[in-house]
Amino acid sequence: MKMTREEKYRLIEQAEPGELAQLQEKIANCPWRQSYHIQPPTGLLNDPNGFSYFQGEYHLFYQWFPLGTDHGMKYWYHTKSTDLAVWEQLGIGLEPGGKYDSHGAYSGSAIEKDGKLYFIYTGNTRDEAWIRHPYQCLAYMNESGLITKMDQPVIPEVPPGYTDHFRDPKVWKKADTYYCVLGAQRVDQTGCTVLYQSKDLLNWEFKGEIVTRLPEFGYMWECPDYFELDGRGVMVFSPQGLDADGDKYNNIYQNGYVIGDPLDTGTREFAHGSFEELDRGFDFYAAQTTADPDGRRLLVAWMGLPDVEYPTDTNGWAGCLTLPRQLILKDGKLLQQPVPELAKLRKAEKRTKMSVSRGVKHLEGFDGTAYELICEVPSFDAKTFGLELRAGGEEKTILQYDAEDKKITLDRSLSGQTMGEINGQVRRCSIDADTIKFHIFMDTSSVEIFVNDGEQVFTSRIFPSPDSREIRLFSTNGTAEFQIVKWDY
Repeated sequence: MKMTREEKYRLIEQAEPGELAQLQEKIANCPWRQSYHIQPPTGLLNDPNGFSYFQGEYHLFYQWFPLGTDHGMKYWYHTKSTDLAVWEQLGIGLEPGGKYDSHGAYSGSAIEKDGKLYFIYTGNTRDEAWIRHPYQCLAYMNESGLITKMDQPVIPEVPPGYTDHFRDPKVWKKADTYYCVLGAQRVDQTGCTVLYQSKDLLNWEFKGEIVTRLPEFGYMWECPDYFELDGRGVMVFSPQGLDADGDKYNNIYQNGYVIGDPLDTGTREFAHGSFEELDRGFDFYAAQTTADPDGRRLLVAWMGLPDVEYPTDTNGWAGCLTLPRQLILKDGKLLQQPVPELAKLRKAEKRTKMSVSRGVKHLEGFDGTAYELICEVPSFDAKTFGLELRAGGEEKTILQYDAEDKKITLDRSLSGQTMGEINGQVRRCSIDADTIKFHIFMDTSSVEIFVNDGEQVFTSRIFPSPDSREIRLFSTNGTAEFQIVKWDY
């Protein structure tokens, strides 16, 4: 049953007596709680926020509605890590409820200045007529971890020409100037990104719209993120309202990037190439990046999508974050690779080699529900080959390479508890290679697949039975040689 506005937009202290305890009991009995991914203690998790490195630690927040799985009053939930592998859960980071974030502390970003970590975020408000009024607000965290919100918004209004869909500020510094991009919707119902600049993070000047080569590309751009990598400008964003085009844009909403010459902050010109999806799976959105002290560009995304119902909804929670990924620019394209620090999570290791000819073989002794698996196929003459993951009885998640069509397919139509058809059950993308490598991170209710060292990535939620634990190898019309290494997590 859908919540009313009053039920949704409640602060956590407005929970009914016993409400949180009931949610926690439901969650404790859920068979799909993750083993090593960031997930909410209760309620809904969505966009990652404030991803940053501060005083020797990585800080990562996420949008959190603690009292259910419908979108309502959003907090920032705070996690931190010294190694990107193990995350400490710190609880509420930003709490809404003030004049300028009365209906939620929405998404935003972080930057260090003068020994403090500053957060710029969208304050969501609604008036008595339920009309949205967004404000861009500022807060800061001191050395002790205490977060203080500023009394007034730093960007108090929406510029002429744009609707109230104006949110998700991402800040960076170049030379002595701070810049900020925001996702926006023009009054003609098309999406874009706008640019602000500041000398002190407090006083922001509207510079105008970033001039892209995508003048009409969906009806809203969410979660923009601009950075430079190896001398190139990269803008990551989430356009809403794209029509499917063959194997592209099959999700209800997209998340991708464009690469070009560095953004000219004076003219706002951004000469870039085509829009490319970051992930070819089912559940990936609102990606945010940060730079670490080694100069790496790291990315985390919400492993979920707006307007999609998940089987865990009935258990009182929904959503998790992807594992951290390192971005590498190669041949004009972003590759995503799991950060090497994740090796800290590895436990028992097993290795094997196996030849499979025209059939299916159970990989004996490799069963599991939470693990890392590297499967390399150095030679093959089969038409198709691949893996059946989390298999048992009729359940299986199929990962396949078609050597004739040169396509990778991920099929979750038999992955267990089914989801709504709104986002589909099969995803494909092209890849032409003489050898195939699948680097797989399986968790209780998710799978992240890095193909050929990040040339393509598939991220998906799956909801199999706890008894579906097998890994099977298969080939059709020929033979494939598999080399397998697996670590329990």
